Amino acid sequence: MIVVFDVGGPLLAYFVLRAAGLNTLLSLVLSGVFPAFGVAFNAIQYRRLDIFGVLVLAGILMGSLLGLTTHNARLFLVEGSVPSVAFSAACFGSLWTQQPLIYRIALELVGRDGARGREIAGAWQYPRFRRAFRIITVVWGVGYLIEAGVRVAVAETAPTGIALVCSKVAPYVFAVTLSAWTLVYGERERRKAERLAAASAQVVVPAGSSETAGPGD
Repeated sequence: MIVVFDVGGPLLAYFVLRAAGLNTLLSLVLSGVFPAFGVAFNAIQYRRLDIFGVLVLAGILMGSLLGLTTHNARLFLVEGSVPSVAFSAACFGSLWTQQPLIYRIALELVGRDGARGREIAGAWQYPRFRRAFRIITVVWGVGYLIEAGVRVAVAETAPTGIALVCSKVAPYVFAVTLSAWTLVYGERERRKAERLAAASAQVVVPAGSSETAGPGD
């Protein structure tokens, strides 16, 4: 679905429309129909419109309005950074809540009722694990600020076709990279937290003491 609606469809539509003689701006605006349709399809399939879908639609609408009113194709390309900046802000904002955003997303992805979900939820009792997920959330927030900055820089300097490719591919490159790091780091911290908790729970018997009473006591 991602390949069709978010990456392949918009790119194919843009290059086909340009080859047909349509100008750059209109080709970009019309190529935005694919991700918008993808959001609508998911909303109908799952009977709910998630926050990411709302951000994508808001970005497409904002980019289309800016592009069409200013006749500047590069402003349309910048719209892709809107969901990234909003997601980054949500990451940072969630640090002041009981559970940071990436922890909540991780639970939703693995399933709260599954074995892995219960494992992650159970590890939340350990301070080290909670701190690890706050660090992870900060890294995701910073990562998507960087991703948004890269897209804006490319949109302002690169040819339109290259900028469009970058705007469609960059979010998934960052997502895959950050997800891989999160899995490795989160699992390592979970195991450390459990080992420390197990070690602290052990009863330490002072040297020279006797656990059993001797004869005549």
